Amino acid sequence: MKCVTYNVQYGVGLDGRYDIGRIAEAVRGADVIALQEVTRNNPNNGGRDMVAELCAALPEYFFVYGPASSVDMGSAVDNGRAVTRLFDFGNMVLSKTPILSSRNLLLPRMRTYDRLNLQRGALEGLIDTPFGPLRFYSVHLDHTNPTERIAQIRWLVDKVLAYPVEGGAISGISEFGFPEPPHPDAFLLMGDFNMQPGSPEYLAMTGLSDVEFGNVPRAAFPIDASKAPEAERITWIDPKHPNEAVRQRCLDYCFVHASLAARVKACTVDTSAVGSDHRPVWLELEA
Repeated sequence: MKCVTYNVQYGVGLDGRYDIGRIAEAVRGADVIALQEVTRNNPNNGGRDMVAELCAALPEYFFVYGPASSVDMGSAVDNGRAVTRLFDFGNMVLSKTPILSSRNLLLPRMRTYDRLNLQRGALEGLIDTPFGPLRFYSVHLDHTNPTERIAQIRWLVDKVLAYPVEGGAISGISEFGFPEPPHPDAFLLMGDFNMQPGSPEYLAMTGLSDVEFGNVPRAAFPIDASKAPEAERITWIDPKHPNEAVRQRCLDYCFVHASLAARVKACTVDTSAVGSDHRPVWLELEA
């Protein structure tokens, strides 16, 4: 089973061009796709409806979209009819098999005064896979402050671990004559976490490593699916960034529930993709 996560930077690549086709080709073939920075009515890409364009480019996939924030961008009355125009900024999950349920989790945040800080989210999709029902989360954390990221990680991990008790997006649906959805323990957190390996927020996700036993898989801590050295997992590039030390970084990850750790066959970065300032991260699970 192949999964991929890709922060698509509202469709604008390293060359400054908007091209939804190369975004679609970079992820086509995956069984499950997690995308971040999918927008509608974004001034930075000419106001394109990326959800509609991605669905048209990937018609073989089911999808859910979760805008973490929506801001008015010119709603007006046109010929006597109110026309709503919102700048939607959020995450998307696409799957070759139907998505059984979904919900949009809004992460904690703090108000800023001199730098953009959009509401961030984690879009949850429950999917029936060859490994049984699994939960997939397309995640996008804050990009400016590690304290905020730590708060978001702690909240998110608590939320995903509470899923079997909370009942996910819906429970009691048998009242409507439909079968009750499964409530699996296993999950995958995929996305742009805006943190580097070994950072305080990364350790808040994975837990601390013991000097003798390393990081023994535990139910309360997601596992980083990649074992590659940081130099081989650069997922974000900005050739024009004024700070040479941060022009290339590992910011995107696939974290899996401890019960899935033994099934990780490979986790790699697609270094050929240029459709965004990020690169896709591919995860392959085996039986």
